[in-house]
Amino acid sequence: MLKAIIFDMDGVIIDSEPQHAQAAMQVFKRHGADADYDYCASFIGSSTRAMTEDAIEKFGSDTPPEELLREMNAEKRKILKEEGYTILPGVRELIRNLYHNGLRLAIASSSSPSEIENTMKTLGIKKYFTKLISSSHVEHPKPAPDCFLLALRELGVNAKETMVVEDSCFGAQAAKAAGITCVGFVNPHSGQQDLSSADVLLESFEVIDYRFFKNVHMRSNGKPITIADTKRLIIREMSTEDVPDMYEMYKNPEVRKYIPDIDEYLEVEVEKQAAYIRNVYSFYGYGIWGVFSKTSRKMIGRCGIENLMIDGREEIALSYLLDNKHWGYGYALECCNAVLDYARKELDITRIVAVIDKDNARSIHTAKNLNMSLEKEITYKGRDSLLYSIGFDSES
Repeated sequence: MLKAIIFDMDGVIIDSEPQHAQAAMQVFKRHGADADYDYCASFIGSSTRAMTEDAIEKFGSDTPPEELLREMNAEKRKILKEEGYTILPGVRELIRNLYHNGLRLAIASSSSPSEIENTMKTLGIKKYFTKLISSSHVEHPKPAPDCFLLALRELGVNAKETMVVEDSCFGAQAAKAAGITCVGFVNPHSGQQDLSSADVLLESFEVIDYRFFKNVHMRSNGKPITIADTKRLIIREMSTEDVPDMYEMYKNPEVRKYIPDIDEYLEVEVEKQAAYIRNVYSFYGYGIWGVFSKTSRKMIGRCGIENLMIDGREEIALSYLLDNKHWGYGYALECCNAVLDYARKELDITRIVAVIDKDNARSIHTAKNLNMSLEKEITYKGRDSLLYSIGFDSES
């Protein structure tokens, strides 16, 4: 269960990395060190002390690191007085949402304790955070996991109950070294950061909330997310344990009549499904899900939405498949209605299409009952097909 989220500060809550680099370059210039922006950006996510110590060795300065740190802090205060703090769009609202959903929040930053404290107070969000952790509180800065391990202890949670939000390569590596699920925030002002060690990447805070973090946390811990709970069905993300049941369904000639052939070997499908879970569900927030009977708790089919290129246009397409033992009982209409409702309410999707083989009378009947409209006849994957669609306006 998700209990806590640890935020980096610079580049995640405030867009301060350019200011930090500017301050560092001005100080280095005064001391004859030819350090450019790329050099300063290479230490994003680490500590300012680590940068000063490296610069002294690289550029041959005689100035003690404590003096460089003092000057950089003074320079940063001067810049902040002139320019102020730039909070990233949506992050204040997100912090409030997470707090009101009962999560414990902490800062784990490479900035000094006073900088963290002043920033949180100035932005009016200090009250939402249980702990403020600085790299100066630990022996080793990021990419070492020390600051995150300290945050876990201070929050009273374990790594499996926690998530980290980071914008830097060092920060993401530190989170993974601590065994914590990491959301990588792609901040263009943080330089070309390698966030490949993060579990998922995020480009904006404006469209996410507690539900996003809960879902990412569940996926990272191998737990499938339930999409819909209808009168007779559970629709949820699939896991690799579901693949054998899916494989048995697909072996039925009646079931696979209108779909591409499944691979011959089950182990190939297991690996494909594992990759699908890692990449598709987490990246898009949707995909083709499993359909399970509430009575038997067994998988009876698949249903969902996926991105397809159809007749020269990128579309989000509805597709479903049910074991033929469950045909004729209204399950197709029930699961498709639930998926369309989820896409409209939770994903804000405004148009969904369905490509149906002209000879597939059952699916044509289902599309009509879903209030989908026939747009045109097309050729899709070499077969004569019909394109149905449904639109949702923003007020519905």
